[in-house]
Amino acid sequence: MARISGVDLPNEKRLDIALTYLYGVGRTNVIGILEKAGLDRARKFKSLTDDEVSKLTKIIEKETMVEGDLRRSVGDSIKRLIDIKSYRGIRHARRLPSRGQRTRTNARTKRGKRMTVGALKKEDRAKTETAAATK
Repeated sequence: MARISGVDLPNEKRLDIALTYLYGVGRTNVIGILEKAGLDRARKFKSLTDDEVSKLTKIIEKETMVEGDLRRSVGDSIKRLIDIKSYRGIRHARRLPSRGQRTRTNARTKRGKRMTVGALKKEDRAKTETAAATK
């Protein structure tokens, strides 16, 4: 397994798929990177020589922002929005969708697991009723 930008890339995958394991490198970016490196997209990652891997590494580090730098940049952008208290920043701080999606239904990924509000189990309801009656 070869490492590029601190990530182990899978040997058995094709080059165009293996490079997408890097954060910040998508299917569109891969085409340009492989053209600059002069490599075929259909080759397996394990068939690359050390020179080709180093060539790929140099191109990726020079051309695109990947992994830690990109994560830091995205985090700083979100932190800035929160600090200036923009609408998007407030939505990020409250962990709600920030791009206009509806939240009455849907948005489960962002809001978390469903919580039942106002409903109690039978025994819990009986305890609260007896506690209220004794007061």
